[in-house]
Amino acid sequence: MEFKKVLGTRRSIRFYQPWRPVEPAKIQAILEAARLASRAVNAAFAKAIVVHRDKLSERDREALKTPTTTAQLDLAPVWILWYGDLSAVQKTNQGQTLKQLIDAGALNPTHGWSYKYVENVIWAQVLKPITESPQFLVPLVAADTGIAICQALLCAVDEGLGTQLTALNNDVAKKLFNVPDEWMPVFAQLVGYPAEAPEAGGQRPREPFEVDFFEMSYGNPFKRDPAVVEALKTQGMIQEPAPLPWRKQEVRALSRMFGLPE
Repeated sequence: MEFKKVLGTRRSIRFYQPWRPVEPAKIQAILEAARLASRAVNAAFAKAIVVHRDKLSERDREALKTPTTTAQLDLAPVWILWYGDLSAVQKTNQGQTLKQLIDAGALNPTHGWSYKYVENVIWAQVLKPITESPQFLVPLVAADTGIAICQALLCAVDEGLGTQLTALNNDVAKKLFNVPDEWMPVFAQLVGYPAEAPEAGGQRPREPFEVDFFEMSYGNPFKRDPAVVEALKTQGMIQEPAPLPWRKQEVRALSRMFGLPE
């Protein structure tokens, strides 16, 4: 699928075919996509535990639910639990991962990079203080893990799967899956073949473009060009907005099929 169409097609899918397993190759592709994501200081922030729903007892599955995570856990056959490793910066071994980028030709003297610069400036003055300050460390880990998760979501769509980010009872998950203390829970990504139409009722509501994006200064909205909007519609990035006319009937049929409240 073309990249812009992948972006436009992505939905938070909540109805899955519970009887249809997901091929291991597709799960691997999702994890590979996350592994290749942009990452600060070349540190491995994003960690994941792949959970197979049918290998859990009903009791454990129920314990993992939250007020916003209910039937989708019963329906999705695979869950990818995403965590941010709060020790990832320390594990760079005083900037050795940055030295790997120097050796690879990604960081170069043209931009001031050298082994000594990594040791005396980047590690000593930037990274080491970050590891000692949660107010800086937590946002860094969360942001970089989020980038990896975004690529995992888009890869799932490209593989023809339904996917959604959701919450879990993290205390229960920690005990069930032996999660290390230094791993910060971020999201659970549900994966499976969608039982609902891929459009899932249409593209979700969003605020006006000009509310979010500015040029040169806050208060000066970036001007949205209608011609660009039309081009992106043609390319599949901007799609029909929700609710599509048949959505309520679809949800009603799915509810009856799965024995869920209408």
